[in-house]
Amino acid sequence: MQNKVEPRILQGFSELLPSDQLAYNAMYDKIRSVYERFGFLPIDTPVLEYSDVLLAKAGGETEKQIYRFNKGDTDIAMRFDLTVPLARYVAMHQNDLAFPFKRYHMAKVYRGERPQKGRYREFCQCDIDIIGSDTLDLIYDAEIPAVIYNVFKELDIGKFTIRINNRRVLGGFFDALGLSDKVTDVMRVIDKLEKIGVDAVKQELSKLGIDEAVIEKIISFIGICGSCDEMIASLRAIGCDNEKFCAGVDELDAVVGYIRDFGVPDDYFTLDLTIARGLDYYTGTVYETKIDNAPEFGSVCSGGRYDDLTGYYTDQKLPGIGISIGLTRLFAQLKEYGMIKDDRKSVIDVLVIPMDKTAIPSAIEAARSFRDAGVPTDVYYLEKGMKPKMKYANRIGVPYVAIIGESEMAENKVALRNMLGDGQQTVSITDAINIIKNTEDSV
Repeated sequence: MQNKVEPRILQGFSELLPSDQLAYNAMYDKIRSVYERFGFLPIDTPVLEYSDVLLAKAGGETEKQIYRFNKGDTDIAMRFDLTVPLARYVAMHQNDLAFPFKRYHMAKVYRGERPQKGRYREFCQCDIDIIGSDTLDLIYDAEIPAVIYNVFKELDIGKFTIRINNRRVLGGFFDALGLSDKVTDVMRVIDKLEKIGVDAVKQELSKLGIDEAVIEKIISFIGICGSCDEMIASLRAIGCDNEKFCAGVDELDAVVGYIRDFGVPDDYFTLDLTIARGLDYYTGTVYETKIDNAPEFGSVCSGGRYDDLTGYYTDQKLPGIGISIGLTRLFAQLKEYGMIKDDRKSVIDVLVIPMDKTAIPSAIEAARSFRDAGVPTDVYYLEKGMKPKMKYANRIGVPYVAIIGESEMAENKVALRNMLGDGQQTVSITDAINIIKNTEDSV
């Protein structure tokens, strides 16, 4: 007797049952629809890349998490995000692209992280980026929040807030404090504030060799709060004349104005000086988005502006700005908290059930008529009694069943049963189509 292998999947990977996959696909499609509505074009890049290309800018913890292997003489790595492949893509195809180049990429990425709640080794990211040639106007820094706003309104998962900062503001202020050689390290510490708290941040800053008085100035600075206009006024009132700081404040002021022009309500975005984003390549505006009623989710959408992401592949200056939604993680969180509103179980609207074998040709013809009218349809072909046939219909969650027996064949009709109610009526195929479509329209 052949030994059986236990069916299982790798840790850090996931798969869904069909009903959950339908809800996941609905979220995916809504995100894609908004991206395209704003003019973003689809691209796809290979899962596997040459290691030296993919790792050109990687290092430290990122490089440790990358899946890498040799196939023959070829050193290969699996993509760990969609941003580095974009940089390679734009550098390769820049002569064939129109700039500003707006792209979306929604695909799986791979990281050898320690599996834990909310951390996956395979997960889907939904990215948009806008790449300029030589320059990229500041108005795009405001268009990104407009896209975020429309995506999360479309997903209908409750109130959310887009938190915005500018790394020039942080960098310029830290320069003015005499921390020019520690700016990147200070930003990384500040970015942990929500996770580790103020006291732990102070301790980490102290370990960087920063004296207590300067640390207090940093904590006081990032604690500035209020409305966007109040915060801009507070930043200008500080009296910091660092050129980078002043440029960052001007940029924040302009971006806030443009965001309002895009029609994003003020209560859906705010300025937050604690948002630093840990990745070094961000140079200007940065974003994080949180669901107000589920702050424990953390950031559900983040990103920012970068000036030189393609520098490892080309001398052409190609600045960009973009954001990413971790769909796999977000979906899992929403499902756990009962926040998934799409509860469809089936992709079809009607299941045609022939009473016996003689009715199968009529069932096939009826199914063709339904499909031609745009009604997703399946046919139950197995020779079983009505009880198992109806049990199957219930189990797959189909809203309508069209039963065809001897009398229905004679009259060229179907017995249409509403599976979500208790009604059944014998009607023509045309009437059945209208009933089903009217039900769809009313949902």
